[in-house]
Amino acid sequence: MAMIGSRLRSGSVLVKHLTTSAGAARSTELWRSSYSFPLRMASMSTAVAQQESPAKKPPVEQTREAAPASPPPSGKKDVSSYWGIAPSKLVREDGTEWKWSCFRPWEAYKADVTIDLTKHHKPTTLLDKVAYYTVKALRVPTDIFFQRRYGCRAMMLETVAAVPGMVGGMLLHLRSLRRFEHSGGWIRTLLEEAENERMHLMTFMEVSNPHWYERALVISVQVVFFNAYFFGYLISPKFAHRVVGYLEEEAIHSYTEFLKDLEAGKIENIPAPAIAIDYWRLPANATLKDVVTVIRADEAHHRDVNHYASDIHYQGMDLKQTPAPVGYH
Repeated sequence: MAMIGSRLRSGSVLVKHLTTSAGAARSTELWRSSYSFPLRMASMSTAVAQQESPAKKPPVEQTREAAPASPPPSGKKDVSSYWGIAPSKLVREDGTEWKWSCFRPWEAYKADVTIDLTKHHKPTTLLDKVAYYTVKALRVPTDIFFQRRYGCRAMMLETVAAVPGMVGGMLLHLRSLRRFEHSGGWIRTLLEEAENERMHLMTFMEVSNPHWYERALVISVQVVFFNAYFFGYLISPKFAHRVVGYLEEEAIHSYTEFLKDLEAGKIENIPAPAIAIDYWRLPANATLKDVVTVIRADEAHHRDVNHYASDIHYQGMDLKQTPAPVGYH
């Protein structure tokens, strides 16, 4: 009995101890949870604030990208590009702003108006005669259509005259790539010729306003002439250059007649366009007569270059074997 009583007393003590330990553990857990709850709430609120902060206050870089660029004072809209290319701002020798983007100040020049305008290549071979009479035949419909409206006539002439240099330069460029060889400078010479003829057109666009049917005629002639000259140059470069030489002789004649009408007062001798004054470095008081004079000199130089190129081929040589007259104006 004594043994049973001692066991019961020890069991009750163990139960009381377990009860006390469980209560202490439960109270400790409740204290920890109640203490950590504000911390969890604080950390959650901090995380939410960090997630919402970019929307409320974006970084400086995003703000700069989103902000629209303000237009420059001149009224022109600047181009924003990822590639870091900024348009160059050029000035003239007197410090004023250069306003032309189609050519640069160092590309302007003074035309050599002392060149001989009367030189003519007399056709002797069969190809020369074919080239000569082909050009003469093309002049007939031009005379009928434009008559003595030399402003529109010059515009049409320049849309055709700017094609051969581009075609010849392109074909020589491709040949240079295929054969891994230099061109002797002829690619640049022919492309310079095409660009010079195009500037003639840009100048006359300031003087004359073509009608819709004249614009349609330009498109038709360009399609036909480009393809004809392209295949003609592939077949016989000497024939193609001879054709251009004779075309330039006809251009000299047309501009001479243009000058006669200007001097006779049949066409008003208006002030020269600003683009012409800058391109040919003409005086500020230059007139249309001065512009036609320098353009005629350009055509004479193109005549010489193309007849010269044809002569090189006639002598059994390639253009690359003879240095090209780069910058010959």
